[in-house]
Amino acid sequence: MERIIVFDTTLRDGEQSPGASMNIQEKVRIARQLERLGVDVIEAGFPAASKGDLEAVRMVASSVERPEVAALARANKEDIDKAFEAIKVAKNPRIHTFIATSEIHMVHKLRMDQEQVLRAAIDAVTYAKSKVHSVEFSAEDASRSDPNFLCKVFEAVIEAGATTVNIPDTVGYAIPGEFEELVRYVIQHTPNIHKAVVSVHCHNDLGLATANTLAGIRAGARQVEVTVNGIGERAGNTSLEEVVMALYTRRHAFGELITNVETQQIYPTSRLVSMITGMVVQPNKAIVGANAFAHESGIHQDGVLKNPLTYEIMAPETVGLKSNKLVLGKHSGRHALKDKLKEMGYIVGEEDLTKLFVKFKELADKRKEILDEDLEALVAEEFLRAPDVYQLEYLNVISGTVAVPTATVILRIRGEKVQSAGFGVGPIDATYNTIAKMTGTKSRLLKFSVNSITGGMDAQGEVTVRLQENGFVALGKGTDPDIITASAKAYINGLNRLEYLKQNPSLIQNQVHL
Repeated sequence: MERIIVFDTTLRDGEQSPGASMNIQEKVRIARQLERLGVDVIEAGFPAASKGDLEAVRMVASSVERPEVAALARANKEDIDKAFEAIKVAKNPRIHTFIATSEIHMVHKLRMDQEQVLRAAIDAVTYAKSKVHSVEFSAEDASRSDPNFLCKVFEAVIEAGATTVNIPDTVGYAIPGEFEELVRYVIQHTPNIHKAVVSVHCHNDLGLATANTLAGIRAGARQVEVTVNGIGERAGNTSLEEVVMALYTRRHAFGELITNVETQQIYPTSRLVSMITGMVVQPNKAIVGANAFAHESGIHQDGVLKNPLTYEIMAPETVGLKSNKLVLGKHSGRHALKDKLKEMGYIVGEEDLTKLFVKFKELADKRKEILDEDLEALVAEEFLRAPDVYQLEYLNVISGTVAVPTATVILRIRGEKVQSAGFGVGPIDATYNTIAKMTGTKSRLLKFSVNSITGGMDAQGEVTVRLQENGFVALGKGTDPDIITASAKAYINGLNRLEYLKQNPSLIQNQVHL
């Protein structure tokens, strides 16, 4: 099988995304993860940009062993010297030099003609080759360049020692068919092209970066220049995860091409880059987005539960996720609800499932997503109704920066009024300590969460608790404009459900059969 070289430029082109700059320690951390991911080349930065960037490239070069470490340089000796200074400590150094070859760039940016550009390219590659063995040359804005001039430049730089020649779609202008034709034309009309690896570097201005990169591969390119999460200047670069998984999933369509990427490291790498750069991955992003393996439609959920291949072309485990996600909402069906209840430990008969499904749909019309706690509450309301052993009659809490949090509580316990007071590290802790003392509960608080169910400063608060005692687990909910009162109500609601379960142990034996 032929191998595609994965050249990752997250630390250079990716860092050029507005707001995505990284410090040295962050670059090193990402570089080590990229090594675990299995990329072949890490473009660590542009040393001529600043002293800080030079030092960052040097640190990355000394921190990884297996991948080549590349430094970018314009086609001049000063840039190349700084690039070499930064990467000379690397076990596998590469200098990546470039100059524009399109008419618009040569005339308006460089103020150079074709002969001057050709001479600059040859001189840059010759000088870089005197420093390192691995030299890459990029013809900036190649997709808007004259193909014949491109071939002439590539032939000359390969003769000067370039081991990789790169065809960039610098401004994301190309469309897949024409980009494939351009790459194929260059390969067919550059006499010594067999002496170098042909690379493609595409931008996403028209949303075609991945499509163009795959088109380049079809035409014969054997190196892809990509970034994690597709970050980069303007609309970004070709996404590493998309290209790698396209080759993995549609291997036969690309002639059995492979990469060295450990696909199980894709999701962890994506999360790391997102965390360090602060650039959130959009939910519908291919491969690594939050919704990439999520299903809400009842038809889709039913199919996935019967056979994941019905609606998933790759297994989530392949990219480093533990499983897919069936999101329960208003589009979900009975099959998904039953499966989710079973996962939570509730084995539900068809008659009971029908009752729950009606309640579920009513709730789903009000909320975007149904959580496990919501389902537990539905089950409790429908099947675990019980007379309240404990009822809250009075609650008074004193707290503040100079006061010891104190709670005074009056409960009705099996009809008898009981009063007590207690302390805690905060008002809710004091309340719970007092109630626990009054009820004699030995339960453990597994979860405590607070949500606002209305808007405004006087919002209605909803508190959810999960309690565990002697193998029984019960959910408690309470609502009130006062969050401390809502917390007390939730705790007492959970204690009442625990009491009911303790009196009816047949309801739960690892799984609840309803």
